[in-house]
Amino acid sequence: MIRLSDIDSRPPKHADKDDYKDLTKEYTDRLGALQDKLYAQKKYGVLVIFQGMDASGKDGAVKNVFEECQPSGLRVTSFKRPTEEEFAHDFLWRVHQHAPPKGMIHIFNRSHYEDVLIQRVHKWVDEKTVDSRFDAINAFESLLQTHANTVVFKFYMHISYEQQAIELQERLDSRSKNWKHNEGDWKEREYWSEYMRCYEDAFNRSVLPWTIVPVDERWYRDYVISKTIVEKLEQLGLDYPPFQKVKKP
Repeated sequence: MIRLSDIDSRPPKHADKDDYKDLTKEYTDRLGALQDKLYAQKKYGVLVIFQGMDASGKDGAVKNVFEECQPSGLRVTSFKRPTEEEFAHDFLWRVHQHAPPKGMIHIFNRSHYEDVLIQRVHKWVDEKTVDSRFDAINAFESLLQTHANTVVFKFYMHISYEQQAIELQERLDSRSKNWKHNEGDWKEREYWSEYMRCYEDAFNRSVLPWTIVPVDERWYRDYVISKTIVEKLEQLGLDYPPFQKVKKP
């Protein structure tokens, strides 16, 4: 049973920033090499899901963790408010279109979990609908894993209430981050407790596990994510396909 209140959003006290940044560089280099083999072999697809409250560092994680990967083997999708066409279909229709083919890493910056989070928090859907959506999400992820050879990573960006305020204020104070400011993000803070409840429920109902990533210090965030992905992919035995000699007619 996952309870976010039991999990620190900060790095361990013994963690040395410089040491962990060096380790992260090692992992991102290894990830770049693994991605090259993944792309060449085309045996597995990889789906990386980032969920978290506003200003929890999803964009930064995408930029830093995958910096050594080839752009041709990556695709990032951000799920915002559904369009009119998307509303006309089931809630997973728009998501399934962005599932990774074999050889690709697809990254979801927010995801299908929005449909059991923000909509639930604001009571835009009833609990019966939430239950059916959880069933559909678990079936969808199991389908990807079992029938499409997709490795699914689910990361929750665990930021503290206090650190979120600092990050949101920086969007006001720093010219380079002004473009990220959204007044609605401050409004959503009023629902913090309800979001935590709904997130915990999502974690504990999931068939595929979540990784809870402490993100109050961004350098530790990058370490946890890169380490988790690399260690899993290294278990797959990724390799370049053998040379196929063309037979002469």
